[in-house]
Amino acid sequence: MIAVIDYDAGNLTSVSRALSYINVENTVTNDAELIASAQRIIFPGVGAAGSAMKSLIRSGLDQVIRQAVLSGKPVLGICLGTQIILRQSRENQTPCLGIIEGTVAAFSESFADHGIKGLKIPHMGWNRMTLKTDHPVFAGIKETDEFYFVHGYYPLPDDSAQVLATTAYGIEFPSVIGMKNLVATQFHPEKSGEPGLTLLKNFSRWEPC
Repeated sequence: MIAVIDYDAGNLTSVSRALSYINVENTVTNDAELIASAQRIIFPGVGAAGSAMKSLIRSGLDQVIRQAVLSGKPVLGICLGTQIILRQSRENQTPCLGIIEGTVAAFSESFADHGIKGLKIPHMGWNRMTLKTDHPVFAGIKETDEFYFVHGYYPLPDDSAQVLATTAYGIEFPSVIGMKNLVATQFHPEKSGEPGLTLLKNFSRWEPC
């Protein structure tokens, strides 16, 4: 069973429906014991890092998520859930979970640094990813497959080995990060058609070493 963590950050129903569509048992929950007993965890979300972290800390789910990663069970972060596993977000200078060392960067600042003008923020719509490493969660996904993005910030791990895939939007940015039993996508697999469902199927069967 997969526990989809509910921390008032939206996007939960679409994740649960996608899992049910591929016949994967799941539950949307904020119950610490249920999350701890789940075989796998998905940590999704949309919105702002500051309000999300306040909700996690208030409910105690920040510690639950850290413990889940430490326990070795497979964990999938999605969108905001990908960003706030890092140490710090540029969005309101928000301290985050610190599971992966690094920061969450803003497209507005990166575009200004590179003299890039005319690209809309947030980055919204379909785009490809370039895999940097073989990984079981990406089995069967082609280079031409596209995924759905909507975000104004992106993850930037300190360790480049934790960047599993990148995407080009003005700059080349990390669109999938991870380590050991943790994989996190900046895009929304649950909104990405067949390639996204393939990723979710792979995650539901993944057994990290």
